[in-house]
Amino acid sequence: MELKSRNAVIYGLLMGVWVLVVAWLTVEHVRAREEARAALVNRAKDISTTLGIVLRSQRRFGGVVSKERLEASLTELVRQEKAELNGIALLNAAGEMVASAGTGMELQTRGIAGTTENWGAQTVTLVNPVDLGTNLTYDIEGTNLPIIMSRQDFTNRFATNRPSGPREPPPGPPPESGQTNFAGDPGEMPPPPPPDNGTNRMRGGRPRFGRPRWMSEEEYQALREKQGVHSFVIVMSTQPQREALNQDLWLRAIIALLASISVVGSGFAWRSMARSSELQIRLIRASELNSHLKEMNLAAAGLAHETRNPLNIIRGMAQMMSRQTDVPAEIREKVLAIVDETDKVTAQLNEFINYSRPREVRRAKIALGSVVNEVVRALAYDIEEKKIQIETRGDPLTIEADEQMLRQALFNLGLNAIQAVGQNGRIQIVTQKISALEAVIEVRDDGPGVPAERRQEIFKPYFTTHQKGTGLGLAVVQQIVLAHGWEIECRSNDPAGAIFRITHLKLGV
Repeated sequence: MELKSRNAVIYGLLMGVWVLVVAWLTVEHVRAREEARAALVNRAKDISTTLGIVLRSQRRFGGVVSKERLEASLTELVRQEKAELNGIALLNAAGEMVASAGTGMELQTRGIAGTTENWGAQTVTLVNPVDLGTNLTYDIEGTNLPIIMSRQDFTNRFATNRPSGPREPPPGPPPESGQTNFAGDPGEMPPPPPPDNGTNRMRGGRPRFGRPRWMSEEEYQALREKQGVHSFVIVMSTQPQREALNQDLWLRAIIALLASISVVGSGFAWRSMARSSELQIRLIRASELNSHLKEMNLAAAGLAHETRNPLNIIRGMAQMMSRQTDVPAEIREKVLAIVDETDKVTAQLNEFINYSRPREVRRAKIALGSVVNEVVRALAYDIEEKKIQIETRGDPLTIEADEQMLRQALFNLGLNAIQAVGQNGRIQIVTQKISALEAVIEVRDDGPGVPAERRQEIFKPYFTTHQKGTGLGLAVVQQIVLAHGWEIECRSNDPAGAIFRITHLKLGV
C-alpha cells in the first residue's frame, strides 16, 4: 500500500511538471504573438510618420495637395515596403476614399468605421495609427485639413473663381508637358498668394493649411468635407508575422513533445525501479525462506537418519523371533510382516535422505557406455526376476558429468522402467550424439506409459503409480539433471510405453 501511494505521488509530480511545461509554452507563444502584433503596429506607426512627411512635401498653395503626385508618392512607398505594406488610403469625413495606393483598397476600407485595428486572416487594417494632428496637419484645433484635389478639379474650380489682376504662376502643381495652364485662356494664371505676415503660420514658422484667398468660406467648407483628409488607413500584411509565429509554434511543439517523451520515460523508469525494488524485497524474503527450508531439510534428514537405527533394531529382533523353532506359525507370519514393513519404511527413509542431500556436482570426463553397463549389471537381479529383455545401444561417447550422480539417475530410471513393464517386457537404453557438443540419453520401455496430463507430476516428490514405489525416485533424477544443467522430459513410446529423455549432455573434448 505504501509503494502504491508513493507511485501515485511520483506520477502526480511528473504530470504536474508536464502540465507546467505545456502551460509555460502556451503562455510564451501567446506572448510572442502579442509582441509580433505590437511590432507590426509599431511598424505601421513608422510608415504613418513617412506618410506625414509625404503630405508635407506635396502641399501647395491654400493647403491643396495634388492627388496625382500624392498617389505617385504613396505608390512608391508601397512598392518599397511591399514585404509588409499592402496599401494606404486617405479618407474624408464621410469615410470616403479621396486618395489611395495599393490594390483592393476600396474593399479593405469598407466597414472599418469606429475601429482602430481590424485583424484579418492575411492582413491587418489600421486606422490612424498615430495622432492625425501630429503628422498630417498643422492646425492644433483641427479646423483646417489638407485637401486632396486632382489637377482637373483644381483647374475647374480656379477658372470659376479666378480673381482679376495680374497673372502669376499657379500655386498648384505645375502643368505637365504638352498641357495648357489650369483654366481660362492660354497663359491665364491664378492670383498670387496673400502676403505672409505671420498670420498664416503656426508656431515654429510652419505654414498652415488654410482657405485659399480666392475661395469663399462656404465653398471651402463644402470642399473640405468632401475632399479634405479626415483620417487615413494603412493595410499591413501579416504574412511575415504568421511565418514567424508558425516557426515559434513548431519549435514549442517540438519542445512539448520532448517534454512529453521525457515525462513518459521518467514514468517508465520509475516504474521499472519500483518493480526492481519490489523484486529485490521478494528475493530477500525468498532467500530467508530458502534458508529456513534448508535448515528444516537438514533437520528432517537428521531425523530420518536417526529413525533408521531403531528400525534396524526392530527388523533384527523380528528376524530373530522368526527363526526360533518354537514360535507358532501365526506369530512367525506376523513377525515376517513386521520385517517387510520395516524394510519399506527403511527404503523410504533412504530415498528421503538421498533426496534431501545437497547436490554438489563434481564434473569429470566419463565414458557414458561404461556407466550404462554398470547400471545394467546392478539391475540384473530385477531384470532376471521379471524376464525382461534389456538392450543398450548407441555411439561410444565421453561426457562431462558427476559419475556417481549420473549412475544414480540412470539406476532410478532403469528401476522405474522395470516396475512399469510386465513379465517378458522390453527396455532400451539409447545414447546418441546430436551435435558436435551435445548428446542425449533415452530410457525406453513398453509398459502402460504415462498419461499426458501426468507427465509433469511424476517428477514431484511422493507421486507414484507403482505399489512398491516411494515416489522419490524420479524426483531425485530431476534433482541430478537440474544440478548438471540438463533437461529431462517424459514422452510417449509408440505403440506403447514411455520414453524418459535427458538432453543437453555436454560432450567431453
